[in-house]
This record gives sequence, C-alpha cells and structure tokens, in this order.
Amino acid sequence: MTRSQTHPTHPASEPRSRTNALIIGAGPAGLMAAETARAAGAEVDVYDRMGSVGRKFLIAGKGGLNLTHSDPFERFVSRYRERAGEVRAWLETFDADALRAWARGLGVETFVGTSGRVFPLDLKAAPLLRGWVRRLRAAGVRFHVNHEWLGWDEHGALRFATGHGERTVPADAVVLACGGGSWPVLGSDGRWVAPLAGRGVAIAPLQPSNCGFDVAWSTHFAARHPGEPVKPVVLEFEDAAGATHRRQGEFVVSSHGIEGSLVYAYSGLLREMIAARGHATIRLDLAPGRDVERLARDLARPRGRRSVGEHLRRAAGIDGVKAGLLYEVLGKDGLGDAATVATTLKALPLTLLRTRPLEEAISTAGGVRFDALDARLMLRELPGVFCAGEMIDWEAPTGGYLLTACFASGRIAGAAAADWCSRASGDTVPA
Repeated sequence: MTRSQTHPTHPASEPRSRTNALIIGAGPAGLMAAETARAAGAEVDVYDRMGSVGRKFLIAGKGGLNLTHSDPFERFVSRYRERAGEVRAWLETFDADALRAWARGLGVETFVGTSGRVFPLDLKAAPLLRGWVRRLRAAGVRFHVNHEWLGWDEHGALRFATGHGERTVPADAVVLACGGGSWPVLGSDGRWVAPLAGRGVAIAPLQPSNCGFDVAWSTHFAARHPGEPVKPVVLEFEDAAGATHRRQGEFVVSSHGIEGSLVYAYSGLLREMIAARGHATIRLDLAPGRDVERLARDLARPRGRRSVGEHLRRAAGIDGVKAGLLYEVLGKDGLGDAATVATTLKALPLTLLRTRPLEEAISTAGGVRFDALDARLMLRELPGVFCAGEMIDWEAPTGGYLLTACFASGRIAGAAAADWCSRASGDTVPA
C-alpha cells in the first residue's frame, strides 16, 4: 500500500490552492467537528448519505431532547465504564456545563429535570439543530447530502455514491463521524467498517447497546402484554465478576422480551454476561416497599370466593402485567402457597437469552478501537484521518451521556483536523 493510499491527499489531476477538512457524517459529532475546524480557519465540507442533516438527532429528541446530565463530573465519567479513562480526556475539554453554555449560545436555554437529565426548555431538538446549521452555513461550512461514503480511490481521494453516479473528492484532512450500526434507516448503518478494516484499522465488532433482550415468553403472555410498562420495579443481578447491581425504575414488556430505561441502564453488563454464559438471569422485585414477611402474611389471608387474580390485587397490589409475570414463573399451580408467591414477588427470576438485533438498539458498542487512535483521535494507520462519536469503541447508558461524549469527541477531532490542514502545503499532506 503506497503512502498516497493510506491518508487524504490530492490527485495530481485535481490540484487545489487551499487546504480543506472534509467531515463525513452530519450528526452531533460531525457537526461539532465542522464547527470547531471552521472556527480554527479550515475550509469545511460536510457530507452525509441522508437527504438532510441530523436525522438521528431529531428522532432522539422526539420525546424530549435529553442533551446531557447534571451528574457531578466524576460520577458522569464513571458512566462510560471501562472507557472512562479515555472519555474523561474528551470531557475535560468539553463537559456537560460547556455543552449547556454552547446551547445557550444558540439561544437554547436548558433545565435540569427531576431525574437529573438536562433538556432544552421547549424539550425539542429541531430548533437547536436549525439554529446550529444556520450558524454553520453563515460561517462558511458547506453541506453535501445524499452522498454515501464508499472509501478511497487509488489516489487517496474520497469516493461517494450519489444519485448521479460516483464522485471523488480530495481533502487535506478527514473527520469520520459515521455513527454506529443502529438505526440504519437514519444513516447509522455501520458500512464504514469495511473500508476502514480494509486499510488495517483495528475495529471491535459492532454490538447492540441500550437495547432490549429476548425472553422465552409463553404464547399467551407474549400476545397479551406487549407494550405494557412494569413499574415500579427493582432489577437486580450479579455480573460476571460477582458484583451485585440493583436499581429501581421501569421497563416495558415486548412480544420478544423486555426493553426500556431500566434495562438499557445495564445493557452492556447483561450483554457481556450472555456472551460469557449463554444467558443472563435477573431478579425482579415486583413489590418494592413491601417486605416479604408482610406480603406472605397478606397473601395468606383467606380469599373466600375471590379469584386468584383478585386476591393478588387486593392483598399485594399485584395485577396486570405483574400478575402475568408471576403466572409465567410459577404457573397456576404455584400460586397456592402464600410464602412461595411472596418470595417470588420479591425476587422473580427472568432469563435473558440474547440482545435484540443491532438495528433495533438505541446505540452501538464496539467500533474503532482506542489503540488504533492517537490522543487527538487520528487513525494511526491513516494519517490525516480522524474519528469522532459513536463509531469509536465506547458506550454509555441513556441519560445524556451518549450525546455529551459525541459532542466532546467531535470538538477534539475537528480541532485536530484543522491543525493538520494548517500544516498542509501544496498538493500533499505533510508527513
């Protein structure tokens, strides 16, 4: 592989008089890279395979844009688990407070919700995105939609598929902000893996994160309860290292299994347990606030002519989907013993068989490995090519942590790309 094949350069047939940074991906990481590179003086072009920018960002904000979180810094960093050290370096340059100040600069004030999550006052993503794109255009950033990145040609120019055929574009520096592999309909389809792997870039397999899990429901339960929330509930399990995890919240039953915020919070650990053991077992406390002795005593009272379901509702406050879960585990015959029912309500076992498919996940684990990148997020195998956002090998729970790290990594990659451009001269990128 020649040097011209391993990093951005200009084909001899297309000399250029200016240096430029080319951003691939118009999500939060890519747009932040564009903003930072342009502010540093680079000529910036943004390419995206979708027909408009920020598609996934808009969908993520449909129910209320969770921009970041109010956690203290150390707790915030801990949300990135084994990648906390690497992501800390990003957040030290652009943290949650900086992100809120940045949004304020776009005329978007934010507030802290009761859960500690941070939202725009109007809860909407569209006004922020419109204002941001308007500011980028005014600054001279150029946008090119309906351009799907295919890799590089033999001269090192970038190849794009468009509605009018293939196009090649030279660049002095490139920021790849292509997203993960979830939500392919919105542009994050993981197709970038092949061209990078083909150039020797180390990539961890893409896996679902913030995802649901399959459970072997009975036909009756799967047909009767999909879409029903289970709340309040406490989820508990022991991870592969033997540490106990326990949290109260809520999740939703689907026809395939379970999903929702409480499940997403532990999706990484549960996914790893399934990979190691072939399954993961969790325990559900369906009656938080009541101890097992009280439940056993209340359930042991004569039910008279009441049905079992009505007795559960009156004695233990259990009905609907919670009663359905109890039936799933104990069966009809197991509901006659009050002590057994009480114990099961406080620790109902549920076996998770596998994650839901990647395309259904909220986000992606895996991606470009950190050891394939330098401190400024440049690929060691491809000088002048930088990475940002979800395509790097890190993950975080929902709650604003994903977006914050995407913004922060975009700033680092954009600044590094602009610096690379500033050192470029003539038709080649300096070594």
